[in-house]
Amino acid sequence: MKNFTSVDDIQDLAGLVALAKAVKAAPFANQELGKNKTLGLLFFNPSLRTRLSTQKAALNLGMHPIVMNLNTEGWTLEFEDGVVMDGTASEHIKEAAQVVSQYCDIIAIRSFPTLTDKEKDEEEYVISAFKKYASVPVISLEGSTEHPLQAVADALTIEEFKAKPRPKVVLTWAPHPKALPHAVPNSFVKIMKKADVDFIITHPEGYELNPEFTEGVTITHNQDEAFKDADFIYAKNWSSYIDYGKITSKDSSWTITPEKMALTDNGKFMHCLPVRRNMIVNDAVLDSDSSIVIQQANNRTWAAQAIITKILEDDGK
Repeated sequence: MKNFTSVDDIQDLAGLVALAKAVKAAPFANQELGKNKTLGLLFFNPSLRTRLSTQKAALNLGMHPIVMNLNTEGWTLEFEDGVVMDGTASEHIKEAAQVVSQYCDIIAIRSFPTLTDKEKDEEEYVISAFKKYASVPVISLEGSTEHPLQAVADALTIEEFKAKPRPKVVLTWAPHPKALPHAVPNSFVKIMKKADVDFIITHPEGYELNPEFTEGVTITHNQDEAFKDADFIYAKNWSSYIDYGKITSKDSSWTITPEKMALTDNGKFMHCLPVRRNMIVNDAVLDSDSSIVIQQANNRTWAAQAIITKILEDDGK
């Protein structure tokens, strides 16, 4: 594995999940792999789980993590080619990516979408530029259209908690006061298409995700019908894709309640966090035994460690 910026970079999901489980069972077994190596973590946007879990994963592997919040601690970067840099940007990505590559053995980047310029967002212009100009492997800590590390943690969580060989997994839209990106649902859809699950998406009309991601997946606007006999309910808000980046509904009837969870087959509740209590999901669900959001968050470390392990192993060949 040269880079990890999309779920598409996963060639063998079962093997990767198995590696994540092995890493979780013995976190410090491969410290020689990362000895004297450095992981650069570059954040253009806020983070809690992604930052801490990836730092921990690097430390578990014997690596030295360096963290930088580029919006407040670095020069403003220019990403366009051929421009006259007479504005606010002080440094071009061409130099920045090459310089950081000299300091780090792997570069991990977190960058959110504009939610106003669909074409620019779908180009993944920040992460794509680092991949283009960096001379070391690049990992996405969430981009404009995907959050692949979260998806690996999600797949690991389902594998650990499933009670049948082929569980029913539901991705459901839920209301939120802010316009949110499509990265988490997009990557979850991609990884569920690779997994051995019965997968269905449910959302209000007008909240269809990019059809390139959801092709071949069952989609319904009837949330109650989708929840019937489900084993896992993954709740997530996303803004409109058609009316790009806009909030066209805050319908509270889509909030996850105990009554809706009762439609499932003792289903487990999942969410990537942070979660808006009593808007995305009721307290009674989030604080119940059916909620596995904390275990899911814990698996972020093992997902990141598995990916870094694969990159270090392949880079050393």
